[in-house]
Formats: sequence, C-alpha cells, structure tokens
Amino acid sequence: MLKINVITVGALREPYFIAARDEYIKRLSPFCRIERTEIPEARTSSSPTAAEITAAIAAEGRSILRSLPQKAYKIALCVEGRRFTSEVFASYLEELEVSGVSSIAFIIGGPWGLSQQVKSSCDLLLSVSDFTFTHRMMQPILYEIIYRSISIRKGSKYHK
Repeated sequence: MLKINVITVGALREPYFIAARDEYIKRLSPFCRIERTEIPEARTSSSPTAAEITAAIAAEGRSILRSLPQKAYKIALCVEGRRFTSEVFASYLEELEVSGVSSIAFIIGGPWGLSQQVKSSCDLLLSVSDFTFTHRMMQPILYEIIYRSISIRKGSKYHK
C-alpha cells in the first residue's frame, strides 16, 4: 500500500480546514496510508524584516529536511513548480508506483514559502495554480488533489 507523508509548516487552526482535511484522509484510507508531520512555524515579529523572513525560511527548511523520509519520492508545493491537469497528475502518480515508488512525501511550506535547500532536495516541484493560497488552505486542497488522482485511477465517479 502506498505511503503518503504530508509535511507542513504550521498546524491547522481553522475548524473548516481541519474538517475538510480529515474527510479526505478518511476517504483515502482504503487506498493509501497517510502520515502527517507538522513543523512549527518559525517565530517572527509582527512586521518581520527581510532578514527575519530569510532566517525563518532557513529554520523551517532545516526542520523539514530533518523530517523527510529518506527513501520517499519528495514533492514540494511551490509557485514555480510544474503544473498538471488532474488526469495527468493521476497518471504521474501511477507511473511512480509502477516504477517501484512506495512512499511519497508532499511538502507545504509556511507563510514565507520553502527554502531553496528544501526545493533542491525534492524530486518534483509542484504548482497547483497561478493563484496564491495560504499555507493552511493548501492542506485540504492537497488532500483533495491526492484523492482525485486516486479516484481517477480507480475509475470512481468522483472525478467527472
């Protein structure tokens, strides 16, 4: 069974995001094993300087790198990443499994994004939209993307 680890900076606080995330995790449970890893957001002042932001990104990046599963296929969500349609991403994930990948780690950065070190360590940089979303909002969106991809592969009526 495919293992998916979703590594995020910061914990969800909004009940509606938590409910959506948990619903998709429940829907995914027959098809893959989900693990969640939450990295604490680095503390900054209420109006951080560029230096504070750079330091926060670096600190969060070090924590992410320490928590990455060694043998996982690593996918970072970032604006400059590759874009897919739902069908093409479903095929991409299927090709990974066929090639022997049994563990995938998805990485969602904090409010300031991901460090270059994290991005460089990844096998794929993934962009879900030209729009910008909060890092907290990206969690339920990512779980929906994963669920949709698996639904497409299984021939489910979820994806129309």
